[in-house]
Amino acid sequence: MTSDAVAVRRAETPWWWADTAGIAAAASLVVVAALWVNGGGVSEIAGGGWAAVTGAGRLAGLLAADLMLLQVLLLARIPAVERAFGQDRLARWHRWTGFTSFNLMAVHIVLIVLGYAGQAHTGVPAQLWDLVTQYPGMLLATAGTAALVLVTVTSLRAARRRLRYESWHLLHLYAYLGVGLALPHQLWTGADFIGSAAARAYWWTLYAAAAGAVLLYRVGLPLWRSHRHALKVGEVRTEGPGLTSVYLRGRHLEQLPVRAGQFFLWRFLDGPGWSRAHPYSLSGPPRPGLLRITVKDLGDGSARVATLRPGTRVLIEGPYGRLTGESYRGGPVTLVACGVGVTPLLALLWDLPYRDGEATLLYRARHEADLAFRDELAWLARHRGVRVVPLLGPRAEGTWRPRAHAGAPLAAIVPGIRTHQVYVCGPDDWTETVEREARAAGVEHLHTERFAW
Repeated sequence: MTSDAVAVRRAETPWWWADTAGIAAAASLVVVAALWVNGGGVSEIAGGGWAAVTGAGRLAGLLAADLMLLQVLLLARIPAVERAFGQDRLARWHRWTGFTSFNLMAVHIVLIVLGYAGQAHTGVPAQLWDLVTQYPGMLLATAGTAALVLVTVTSLRAARRRLRYESWHLLHLYAYLGVGLALPHQLWTGADFIGSAAARAYWWTLYAAAAGAVLLYRVGLPLWRSHRHALKVGEVRTEGPGLTSVYLRGRHLEQLPVRAGQFFLWRFLDGPGWSRAHPYSLSGPPRPGLLRITVKDLGDGSARVATLRPGTRVLIEGPYGRLTGESYRGGPVTLVACGVGVTPLLALLWDLPYRDGEATLLYRARHEADLAFRDELAWLARHRGVRVVPLLGPRAEGTWRPRAHAGAPLAAIVPGIRTHQVYVCGPDDWTETVEREARAAGVEHLHTERFAW
């Protein structure tokens, strides 16, 4: 990467977009409740008895279905949604929505079975068997529920820590199967669908929007971009211990809507395992005809990057992420990196239009040998006045810094940081610690991107 690197500028996301999307999501739940009321739900509850249990079960099921579809939309990779919220925030909302919809689905199943059994004066096991075997779509719904149980259990924090990223990601794809199988029974047997044209129109529209978004943005757009830009590995270069840069060349890359600091999901067509996507950030600003990523060997399949050969074809999905200069309005900037988290921040150092001497990089690493991109950082220090502060050594307990700097306040390391634009990238727990200290120091303009999945 040289001094002539030029970032490709893109239009900013309108300030009102995030609020509009949030209001629309909340309104969908209000619409669902209104349709339930219109379908006689309040009358059932007011009547008491087993009919009230069934009515409450219907409402729980409708809310669960709505949240399931919102959950799909949250991670459908819709570009405007990604730019407005950022994928790390969307992933947290997706997780919260998923657990909430699963719990409501469980309540729905329990209440419906109890309500039907009570009204029919039959046992619960017999009623459950009758629902599964005699009602249209219920066998599919049972299979879908089993898939959703699998996804939910493997999404628990304790389970995720024991799974490799690739294994978890593959299992998580069963969520689409679960949603696809679990929801149709409502259209075929649900009173809220059969008796209301408005309800049918609403739900079919929401189903079509969710399915269309997945097909368009998770399948169609990545395939089109991969074909259009025809990315291939140009060069593979070792940057440090276990750290490898890949230079990628392609067509019309100046038209790829990517900014420094963003990441793609990469699939390298180099043999078995090519179908597993890996999230890697750009480690330099996008240039006409050239992109660069830098990958740390973390033992999760990333080691194979060092063995890539020039000419290997590449499929891409993205770009994603909000750790960009979109919100930068000039003035001093501080970037705080840990390990491989330096890669998107290095791209920002090349890209941001700060003045000479306005940029500081706090670079956390355990050993001096772990510091990467020394030549580039030296060039940025000489020609753009970037102040590079290596923070080396074992991490002090309860902080994000090494022991040698454990007692120094952040404002002592970076004078005036309270007024700086601050960008942070590193492991999830480490980033949270940096955020807390930065907020305590009075930093108002704080931008983060997390690696957690």
